[in-house]
Amino acid sequence: MARTLADWLDRSVQPLARGHFERDLVALRVGGGLECRRRNRASAGPVSEHATGQALDIFAFKLGSGAEAVQVAVEKPQGLAQNRFLDAIRQSACGAFMTTLGPGSDAAHADHLHVDIQERRSPASRFCQ
Repeated sequence: MARTLADWLDRSVQPLARGHFERDLVALRVGGGLECRRRNRASAGPVSEHATGQALDIFAFKLGSGAEAVQVAVEKPQGLAQNRFLDAIRQSACGAFMTTLGPGSDAAHADHLHVDIQERRSPASRFCQ
């Protein structure tokens, strides 16, 4: 997961941050890394990919530093530029990860971008919402 995440950040997110805002990606606000639980915190059902360390939830991207810093929150982007940036981020995540879920996919992912590397039935299959 760490290798896939690092590659995605270097090859996709960093160029998108520079292209959309002329700033470097300097930090992520994350949650839900390695956490032993079931999917969507349900009391029953399949174990979440977070329980195996194969998933990460991203709540925001910090671009630049100091007075010029821009915080792009997945849940509430501010304006068209941030919306377009997040759309591009999500599209790139769909190519880098086996599963990408975010706002609009379901209530459990309304405020963050979930990415994981769990292979599907077919190695070429991806789930992107």
